[in-house]
Amino acid sequence: MAQELKLSKKDRISVWWRSFFLQGSWNYERMQNGGWAFSMIPAIKKLYKTKEDRAAALKRHLEFFNTHPYVASPVIGVTLALEEERANGAPVDDTAIQGVKVGMMGPLAGIGDPVFWFTVRPILGALAASLALTGNILGPILFFILWNIIRMGFMWYTQEFGYKAGSKITDDLSGGLLRDITKGASILGMFILGALVNRWVSVKFTPVVSSVKLSKGAYIEWDKLPPGAQGIKTALEQQAAGLSLEPVKVTTLQNNLDSLIPGLAGLGITLLCMWLLKKKVSPIVMILGLFVVGIVFHLLNLM
Repeated sequence: MAQELKLSKKDRISVWWRSFFLQGSWNYERMQNGGWAFSMIPAIKKLYKTKEDRAAALKRHLEFFNTHPYVASPVIGVTLALEEERANGAPVDDTAIQGVKVGMMGPLAGIGDPVFWFTVRPILGALAASLALTGNILGPILFFILWNIIRMGFMWYTQEFGYKAGSKITDDLSGGLLRDITKGASILGMFILGALVNRWVSVKFTPVVSSVKLSKGAYIEWDKLPPGAQGIKTALEQQAAGLSLEPVKVTTLQNNLDSLIPGLAGLGITLLCMWLLKKKVSPIVMILGLFVVGIVFHLLNLM
């Protein structure tokens, strides 16, 4: 009976180390596929002995892949487990391995940016900046050390989690467990992306709906303010009290939309793009279309 092939901790550490360079050969055709294949080389060498098998495995991992570089680690872990099972004779084909990668990379991509770029990094940056502003050299050093401890620790432990969970997935080759995992990741990813639509998608309609002249006392009379700093102080106090900056209140179409549902236009464009993607419209065509519509609407003073 042939000895069971098993990835050692040293092999998995080699893969983990190489995964830091996931975006080292990023390209517009298959995005992170080069970095992904580079990460998998230690495992491929350990699991496959012939040149043909290694070439086939490398080719398999040169398919399209793209996600946040840090949350790629659990996907790598699951893939390592699938490759290990395949090398030991389990009926895991190329389609199953690529399906796992595609099924997990999309939902997880929506988690990486909010967690790392918008939460962890700003917090550490603020802490380091507060020290640096006092002339303390520990500011940049602390940022560098803490950031890399968190980043590297997260990537290692999530890769190990994916590796251990991946072996359970291969026990259920019908896909039930994988379906549950990808569904859960999809729900979490879509929730976070939905919450960020209002921040990432900005649409401003400029047509004026109404223009109302305000009565005296409802706006700041700039010509009657005291001179100098006292006038600035008075203006700020009046604005804080609710007085308008202008004698005419102008209401635009965007004001009405925001009073109905803030970010409604951005949400509408996002849903439209999702519908077009479902209809197999090319993303390049959509991007060019948005450019053209935006320029035309701006020239017509609609945006």
